[in-house]
Amino acid sequence: MSSTANSSAIPAKPLRIVIVEDDPMIQLGLEQILASKPQFEVVEIVESGYLGIRAALNHKPDLVIMDIGLPQLDGIEATKQIKQQDPTVRVMMLTSHTNRTEVLAALASGADAYCVKGASIEQMLAAIAAAEAGAMYLDPQIAQLVVENLKSPPPDLSIGQLTEREKDVLKLLVEGKNNTEIGEALYLSPNTVKTHIRGIMNKLAVDDRVQAAVVALRAGLV
Repeated sequence: MSSTANSSAIPAKPLRIVIVEDDPMIQLGLEQILASKPQFEVVEIVESGYLGIRAALNHKPDLVIMDIGLPQLDGIEATKQIKQQDPTVRVMMLTSHTNRTEVLAALASGADAYCVKGASIEQMLAAIAAAEAGAMYLDPQIAQLVVENLKSPPPDLSIGQLTEREKDVLKLLVEGKNNTEIGEALYLSPNTVKTHIRGIMNKLAVDDRVQAAVVALRAGLV
């Protein structure tokens, strides 16, 4: 008769966290904040996007706290690759980047929460809690930007210049597929895929795949 009481007293497992941040002071600050809370366990701290991917796949943490401006591989691409390989890992962006392109690209990559550096500890904990629960958290500094983009995305006439095949390629690109995967899905050779992607970027007047994906999302193509 005491088993129910005993079982209810069993503490929940701590939330296992990987920190991906290249600033040593922010690394230390985050580690100290999280270490002071018994519900969290920092399992590794790394300083680059590539190391973040490796840490996420090795540890299979509950949450990755990810900066955007990282050496070698930025946090947006690292998040996309982590989500492709293990969609169950939650990712919280903690960054100073607040411009439209990067915010939307980070969310398109699969980030579950977006918190701006300098936020209060309470805001950061709220972001972690939202990500853990499978909800989306947007820092108040960027929330209005995202709402406006979703509410009334500006028309992008450049999308209308794309051929149907280029739109097919762009949709798969937004999903994070690489050239080989796009080719297999559409029965195209790698060289043909490269040609289509060059054409897409020229017509959309963008410099890379992330920017092309953002244009597609804003235009409602995907």
